[in-house]
Amino acid sequence: MIAIDTARLEQALIRFEAIVGAQYVWREEEARHGYKDAMAPRDPMSYAPRGAVAPASVEEVQAIVRVAGELGVALWPTSRGKNFGYGGAAPHISDVVMLDLVRMNRILEVNVEMGYAVVEPGVGFDDLYNYLVDNKIPLWISAPAHTWGSVLGNALERGVGYTPYGEHASKVCGLEIVTGTGELLRTGMGALDGAKTWQLFPYGFGPSWDAAFMQSNFGVATKMGLWLMPEPEHTLNLAMSFDRPEDLPLGVEALRPLKLDGTVRANPSFGNIIRNLSVRAPRSTYYQGEGPIPADVLEQARVKSGVGHWNFAIRLFGDKAVNRINAEKVKRAFAHLPYEFDVSEWHRGEPLKGSGSPTPTLAALGVVDWLGGPGGHLTFSPVSPFTGAEAWEQYTTIRAMYEEAGFDYYGGFTAGQRYLNHISMILFNRNDEDMMARANRLFSELIEVAAARGWGEYRTHTLYYDQIARSYDYNNGALRRWNETVKDAVDPHGIIAPGKMGIWPRRYREARA
Repeated sequence: MIAIDTARLEQALIRFEAIVGAQYVWREEEARHGYKDAMAPRDPMSYAPRGAVAPASVEEVQAIVRVAGELGVALWPTSRGKNFGYGGAAPHISDVVMLDLVRMNRILEVNVEMGYAVVEPGVGFDDLYNYLVDNKIPLWISAPAHTWGSVLGNALERGVGYTPYGEHASKVCGLEIVTGTGELLRTGMGALDGAKTWQLFPYGFGPSWDAAFMQSNFGVATKMGLWLMPEPEHTLNLAMSFDRPEDLPLGVEALRPLKLDGTVRANPSFGNIIRNLSVRAPRSTYYQGEGPIPADVLEQARVKSGVGHWNFAIRLFGDKAVNRINAEKVKRAFAHLPYEFDVSEWHRGEPLKGSGSPTPTLAALGVVDWLGGPGGHLTFSPVSPFTGAEAWEQYTTIRAMYEEAGFDYYGGFTAGQRYLNHISMILFNRNDEDMMARANRLFSELIEVAAARGWGEYRTHTLYYDQIARSYDYNNGALRRWNETVKDAVDPHGIIAPGKMGIWPRRYREARA
């Protein structure tokens, strides 16, 4: 691996100070503590960076990138650093300077008529939500389970929310990028100076590059257009719980036609019992023994808590009359199951809580306290075909591996239009060295088993970039080689996030050979 010598690092930091001011540059110890992954099964300082710099403008980003390229100092961009379960604020390698974009936190535009926003990397979901509410703008955000993170960062990592606009990457329309040489480009229609449709038409002329800057290290995103959902007149929520684990395939099969034909436009998620219990109370409330919670104890906890082995909700958005017609269609689709839907409705003008609009929350982060002590978690995210049989095979396979390694299976299946995102978490106590070692082993084994069965991960923790990149092995890793070719062309100095998603610049590949 390529190390930054101390003299060259100091030279870079001094020049960064001249660009952004000394108060926005941090050296070794300050940076190491400010940009660590506090939730991973490893020493949080083992991948801590050598320094950090926080620009406030695109011009400062360009100047920093040019200095870094000249001196060969690698940069690791971060927006807000709240990518919990996937690495947080920490880089993939320690010999980098963090390029912290949190000061670039402006909401540059909200177009009410056309339903979009233009944001900088430091804008959080809570910031955008509050801006819309405070200014009485009838547009809704879509957000993941917690709203602490960056709107831009989540979309570029292909994060998922739970409204009809929940596939965040698909709602990106126009990016501004600082390349590895410090040049500024705009994707899509933004490549036309003075374009009127940059945030309206998602392509442009020639190759479309928005998707290439997602989950990649080809440049630094400094602006993003994002489509926002017009506030609906009405929402209708249908919640159901399954008493038996084996009901999962039936629920998946009932839901699929409703997703395919557009009856259900949002992304319902089948969450298992541990996902539900873990945000209510610590594990010791239900069981104090070693190993995974026994089935009979789990059943007692289920009955006492009034939850299911699987819990999900289908929310309909739009016109009230249409929603009520579609609700009857949903009920008919699930009528063969021995359960009833719990139905609730929201009408425009009522408080947003309970509407389906994501409101600022950190409640989902409570899962890390499941085992007591300082909690940590790893998120394993394979994709499954949208069939009951595949979901059941993936669930039983992964649950068995969790339990064999001594962990409770925490998981859920979020429904795309033709696929299921299986989001499972390995929850552990960071004070328990043995538990952390088992978590690491389990994760690596999950990657191998999933790949052997044709299940690829759509997202992962920084620790496992290389292993998962290797698993995408068609034609002897042709896609990886293509990514490396692009990387070498657009970032000739190899300074932007080396190794992100397993994409290494030439100088690092040669050093690793």
